[in-house]
Amino acid sequence: MRRFPLTGLFGVLGLCVLLVLGSCRSSGEFGSEPEQLISNARITFQSMMSDSQYPGLVDMMSRAKAVVIIPRLLRAGFFFGGRGGNGVMLARNAAGAWSSPAFYTLGGLSFGLQFGGSSSEIVLVIMTDKGLNAVLDRQVTLGGDAGVAVGELGEGVNAATGLGLKADMYAFARSQGLFVGVSLEGSVIAPRNTWNQTVYGLDVTPHSILVDQTAHADLPAVGEIIKAMP
Repeated sequence: MRRFPLTGLFGVLGLCVLLVLGSCRSSGEFGSEPEQLISNARITFQSMMSDSQYPGLVDMMSRAKAVVIIPRLLRAGFFFGGRGGNGVMLARNAAGAWSSPAFYTLGGLSFGLQFGGSSSEIVLVIMTDKGLNAVLDRQVTLGGDAGVAVGELGEGVNAATGLGLKADMYAFARSQGLFVGVSLEGSVIAPRNTWNQTVYGLDVTPHSILVDQTAHADLPAVGEIIKAMP
């Protein structure tokens, strides 16, 4: 199947992602959408960290610079395919303290012989400063921008097997549906600034949340996900 980076296709991607994300909006019954996303991300992270199908995740998290958690990445296709989801990113400072979560989106577009749909949980472990800096304040095309290398791992695959631990990021995926596995190559990850500003204030940036660690929110879900970090 042929895949295209999203450069020059942001209008199509925007429509695709909006349609996908619009189908999984929270009703607000259990809190705001950002707070519900944080809670779902914590559940996904803790579940995958304790899942024996993902050897290497615990070890990599002990050395990670940052982590992006997407509790629900939706993918659908009928010749043209798309994927999209909301997530949170946390970063660790030099003292080992984890930041509050910043909000991000991930979306992608592909073309080829494909039918069906799937839902995936993604834990994207960022291992290098290069990978962290690429993602921080701008949209980046995974596998295609700034030479950032992404290793994609599924169930039962150890990150140390055949990959040499040289990638800037490793994506651990747990998928359900007609598509087997998940590929993030060509996907765009970008800050969701409206949600960041809604939760933390109008002057906030991903850098102030993740690196400076000067932005904090009085939400129970924020404290819960920070406590879940190793």
